[in-house]
Formats: sequence, structure tokens, C-alpha cells
Amino acid sequence: MKANGLDLHVIETKQYKTNTIVLHIKAPLTKETVTKRTLLPYVLQSGTENFSSRQEIRSNLDEIYGATLTADVSKKGENHILSFRMDVVNENYLKDKTPLLEEALKLLAEILLKPVKESGVFQSTIVANEKRNLKQRIQSIFDDKIRYANMRVTEEMCKEEPYGINVWGYEDEIDDVNPEDLYHQYTSMLSNDGFDLYVVGDVKSENIQELVSKYFTFTNNGKQGQNKVANSKKEIEKEHVVIEEQDVKQGKLHIGFRTNTTYQDDDYFAMQMFNGLFGGFSHSKLFINVREKASLAYYASSRFESHKGILMVMSGIEFKNYDQAVTIIKEQLKSMQSGDFTDEEIKQTKAVIKNQLLETVDVAKGFVELLYHNAVGAKSRTIDEWLNGIENVTRDDIINVGKKIQLDTIYFLKGKGAS
Repeated sequence: MKANGLDLHVIETKQYKTNTIVLHIKAPLTKETVTKRTLLPYVLQSGTENFSSRQEIRSNLDEIYGATLTADVSKKGENHILSFRMDVVNENYLKDKTPLLEEALKLLAEILLKPVKESGVFQSTIVANEKRNLKQRIQSIFDDKIRYANMRVTEEMCKEEPYGINVWGYEDEIDDVNPEDLYHQYTSMLSNDGFDLYVVGDVKSENIQELVSKYFTFTNNGKQGQNKVANSKKEIEKEHVVIEEQDVKQGKLHIGFRTNTTYQDDDYFAMQMFNGLFGGFSHSKLFINVREKASLAYYASSRFESHKGILMVMSGIEFKNYDQAVTIIKEQLKSMQSGDFTDEEIKQTKAVIKNQLLETVDVAKGFVELLYHNAVGAKSRTIDEWLNGIENVTRDDIINVGKKIQLDTIYFLKGKGAS
């Protein structure tokens, strides 16, 4: 349902003791805006007109029975997502009937719409602080070599595509961001981005709609937030190999494949099953054959990015095992494409995926994430449709979806001077 400039999603359930509020703000990933947009949620949660510092906001959260507030940045397909999440005790379970949910929504609206300002723009001290924090976040990716290798294989594989843009932005651009530029980016966000507000808990839709209309008073055309479905098709003429040297003790071999399947496609569930059998779980081919049997890897797994249609294989290996590891990973793909898996493995994978889904919706935050796939992918699926979709996947479906997969990029991070 629409409420002012928001798409409002209310999930009425008695399953959780707390009420959860999640605001996702979506715009296309672009090199020009990514660094500034990444700063925005952290600047916004640092001060409002009524609570001029992060400390004052925390004090207000404490007064709302210890409500929590977190901000985050992510990407889904070629969309850049800014997120705020609040968890607040459900007042129905308290003797004191303070309207906690209303107080929480009012605070979130103030964080979004009434930032503390000086000279009509963001406070320079807040912006300087968050610029410093963002530099540290980006630096932490370089320090965590698994995350670094993931970032690099994505950059190389999607060089000419928005998906290759680093979700946290770029360190060399941070110093140039000033409060005026950032405020301009903020006003553009309010006017143009897609806003999805989720409220989950023992609540009534009409009450929430009333509260949202009361507090979230802004005009938004949502033109940039319209679902940008990533182009998942690309002709692969030859696999791209990138070898990088750093002072590391363990090699990181990350391989990117184009699946030519996305969340919108009918064979999406078959692709989830393929990933589960190939490298998603501890009974998968990569784990058993690369890590256990051949003892080639410290870790070996795969992950499917459904809004871009990319399958990433991640493994940590000894430098000298590079050729052997690449060969055996390619063999596992061929083996999957030729149907070399048992009915028992299919059954086990279905059970694990369905169990994961049920565990996800057991937590309000997970439930929202699952539902947000529908908003990003412009394809609506209920939990029952997910469960039935997985259950109905056949052996032939898995083989056919596997045959569409093409190896795109091999990225290897090895030690300096290692042969």
C-alpha cells in the first residue's frame, strides 16, 4: 500500500514479541553517487532537529524501552540500498501502555526528514566524523582478504556494469565530499529514490498507515527507485584470468560464473537447488571434492546472487595448488551439468533449503529480507510459493539450469613472489 512517498508493507503477526521496522531506500548503483549515498544513513542517524547528537538519539531510544536502531548499506543486483532498522518492545505486552511503536516511527521519520543542520546543510563535524568512519570501513575490506577477493572478482567480472561498483564507495573520493554536496545528494534521495517501509509484529495495518501518513510527510516521485532489473545476459568468448600479488599467507581463489538465471525467472528455484548441490552446503560437491577428498582448500563454497544472476565460488588454497584447484572446480561444474548427483542428495538439499527458509522467517529481520526480494525483483512470491517451488524442482530442472552456466572470471590472490 502507498502512504505519502512510501511503499508500506505491514505484516500482522503474533509470532514475535517485538515490533520490527525496516526502511529500505533504493536507487540505481552509479559510480557518481555511490560514495555520497553510502555516507547518508550514517550522517542521518548522527543527529536530528530534536536530538542533536548520536548520544541524544540513543537516550531517546532508551526511553522507548531500549529500542534499537541500526543503519546499513548493501546492493541487490544493480540497486544501491540504504537501510534503517528499529526493534521496539510491543506495548501490548506491557502494563504501561506508552505508544512505543508510534514513538519509534516518529523517531525514524525525524532521522530521515529532519536532520540537524548548520547554514542549511549537514553539520560539518558530523560529516567529517562519518567520512573518517567510512574510510575505516573500506580499509577493513582490504584487511579481510576473503571480502577483498570477493570485491576484486566482482570488479573484474563486471567492469563495464553497475554491479562491479563497490557498495561502500571509493576511498579516494571521500575527502572531496563536503556538507553541501552531501545535502544535495540527500534532497535528491528524498525526491527520487524508492522507499519501502516494513512494519512487522502484533499490529493493525490501518493504525500503521495512519501513523506513517502523520509522520513521513515528504513528496517523492520514486523515479530512481523503480525496479532496475540487472542485465544478466552476457556472451562469454573467453574466461578472464586475473592474478594479483600481495603479502598474504593463503591464496584466495574466487571464480565468477554467469548463470543467465535471476530471481524473476521460472527456473530460479532450480538455480537455488543447483547452488545447494554445487557449493552451498557442507554436503555439496565443492566442499566434499575440493576441500575434503582432494584436501586442496581451507574453505570452498558457492553463493548465488539472484538479482544479477551471478554464481561465485570462493576458496582458500595453498599458492602451489592453483592449477589443480581450478581444474577440479571446473570438473565439479561439468559433473553437475551432466547430472552426476543422487536422488538422496536432491532430497537432502531440498530439506536444507526449506529449513533455512523457515529459520529465516522465524526472525522478523529475515522475514523482511525475504519479502524485499519481491520489491527488488519485481516478482511477488509468498513463503508457501518458495517452499513449494523448491519441493517441485526435478533432476532435469537442475541439469537444464546448470547447462546455462558459463565461467566468466577467475581471480587469484597469491603471495608476493609465490610460484
